[in-house]
Amino acid sequence: MRALIARELRLALRQGTDSAAALLFFVIVGTLFAFGIGPDPRVLAVIAPGVVWTAALLAALLPLERLFGADAEDGTLDLLLLCGLAAWEIALAKAVAHWLSTGFLLLLLAPVLAAMLALPGAAELRLLAGLVPGTMIFSLLGTLTAALTLGARRAGVLMPLVTLPLMIPALIFGTAAVTAPHPGAAFAFLGAILCAALPLAPLGAGAALRAAAE
Repeated sequence: MRALIARELRLALRQGTDSAAALLFFVIVGTLFAFGIGPDPRVLAVIAPGVVWTAALLAALLPLERLFGADAEDGTLDLLLLCGLAAWEIALAKAVAHWLSTGFLLLLLAPVLAAMLALPGAAELRLLAGLVPGTMIFSLLGTLTAALTLGARRAGVLMPLVTLPLMIPALIFGTAAVTAPHPGAAFAFLGAILCAALPLAPLGAGAALRAAAE
C-alpha cells in the first residue's frame, strides 16, 4: 500500500494539472462569491463558511474522473488487482493519495480564502478544524463513486450526480461547526461520518473495482 500511495503521488506530481486545476477552481469560486456579494465584510463573514465548504467540495470532485479511469484504460488496474493487495486496500490507497494531492492542499489554501471573505480568526480555526475530517470524507466518498461509475457511459456527468448527495451531510455539519453557537455536536457528526466512511467506502469501492474488472 505504501508503494501504491507513493506511485499515485509521483503521478500527481508528474501530471500536476489535476491538482492545480482543483486549487485554482477553489480560489476562483471563493473570489466569484466575494465579487458577487460585494465588499461588505459583515455579509462576507456570514457566508464565508458555506462558500469555503462548497468550494472545497466542488474542487475535490475535479480529479476524481481519472482516479481509476486512467488505470482502467491502460490495463494498470488489472495488474493492481493481481498484485497481492485486496481490492479495498487499492481503493483506500487511492483515497489517501487523493487526499494528500488535493484535500491537504485545499487545507493550505482555505485560510487565504477565509481571510479574503473577512472570516474572524476564531471562526477560521473552527473552519480549518472541520475541513480536516471534511476533506477526508470527500476523498473517501469520491473514491467510492469513482469506482461505482468506472466504465459507465458519460461517467463524468454521472459521477457528480452520485457523489454530491452523499457529501451533503458533511457540508451541512461542516458549515454548522463554524456558525453554530455550540459547535461540539457538529464536530461529533463530522467524526461519525468519517468513522462510517473510513471502512465502508473502501469496501464498497473494492467491490465495484472487482465488478468492473470482471
